[in-house]
Amino acid sequence: MPEVAAAEAEFREIFDSAAPGGTTLVPLTHNPWNGVTAGVWRVTAGGRSAVLKVLTRTKETGVTWAASNDPRHWNFWRREAYLYQSGLAQVWQRHGIRAPRLLACVERRDGDLALWLEDVPGGPATDWPLARHVEHAHRLGAAQGAVGAGEDRPWLSQGFLRDYTASKTTGQDLLDDDEAWQHPLVREHFPAGLREDMVRLHHDREWFLTVMESLPRAFCHLDQWPANVRSDGPGSVVLDWAFAGDGALGEDLGNYLADSVFDLFVPAADLPGLAKAAYDAYLHGLRASGWRGDERLVRLGVCASAVKYDWLTALMLARADDEQPAYGGQGTVPAGLRYRERGLTLAFLADWAAEARLLAPRLGFPEAPSGR
Repeated sequence: MPEVAAAEAEFREIFDSAAPGGTTLVPLTHNPWNGVTAGVWRVTAGGRSAVLKVLTRTKETGVTWAASNDPRHWNFWRREAYLYQSGLAQVWQRHGIRAPRLLACVERRDGDLALWLEDVPGGPATDWPLARHVEHAHRLGAAQGAVGAGEDRPWLSQGFLRDYTASKTTGQDLLDDDEAWQHPLVREHFPAGLREDMVRLHHDREWFLTVMESLPRAFCHLDQWPANVRSDGPGSVVLDWAFAGDGALGEDLGNYLADSVFDLFVPAADLPGLAKAAYDAYLHGLRASGWRGDERLVRLGVCASAVKYDWLTALMLARADDEQPAYGGQGTVPAGLRYRERGLTLAFLADWAAEARLLAPRLGFPEAPSGR
């Protein structure tokens, strides 16, 4: 059945009415390269609306974003449907973070899954002031402190950080390539010393991953960033639960802060102040929820999460001559702006990595192979 016809039939069944004037599908921005996502649309008819997300395992895409049938794989294609159907996506709701309401999950004749979700009316976090990001960090801390790692299901991801980063290898041979580092975009916009810091991070990658896997665990979203968060009154609605599973305390926060700048939603100049305020708020939320662990372990989780972006420097070197697409392929962004903002953020993450190397041995971990 054609996509539009299927959507119209499902919409009529969900809302129990035939909409005069037909049904309209408007594509929504998402990652078009991910093999588990056939598409995302806002569907409207008769004054009503919903969001339709179609999950698939048959989409042709690159190896990096290929769909998996392994329930523990970070890109297991049915995971998001299971999250919604089980109610687990709402486990943080009493702490001010929820998922959109599930209206229906339809298994189509072609094997795809159609998720029909609430069309959340609140504003996107891409437009939030800094203070609102800090409030979200507090709610996240409270939620993860209260829920902890007790929410395991056989289809939640495990080993996300290791497997996700291992799948991204573009340009790794360029980290030691003098010519790549002399490209005008790189030379003009990457801070001095970044090459040495990123080569060191790549050298220490296994150490960082082992540290992250040894820290206190939490149920994590694992793709928290402003494009996946919307306002819900004073609270937050978090979208796209496709990667959710086991992670370290602090891992979601580290991801949220870095991606806020990498995708140009927050200026890099604001990152140090935002990161400090958000970390303090996250920790306060943890404590308010009753969590009584060693704060230094949380700090280590945030700082060591820098390893998630080990691959990004190499990718930037490899794509310096390419047109710079905006997220979701919707237009382009100025190359100089992207390289400047990402260069400053990578340098900030290098400072996090340096802090992690100092902190870890004080907590019983071996020293990083590159030394302190």
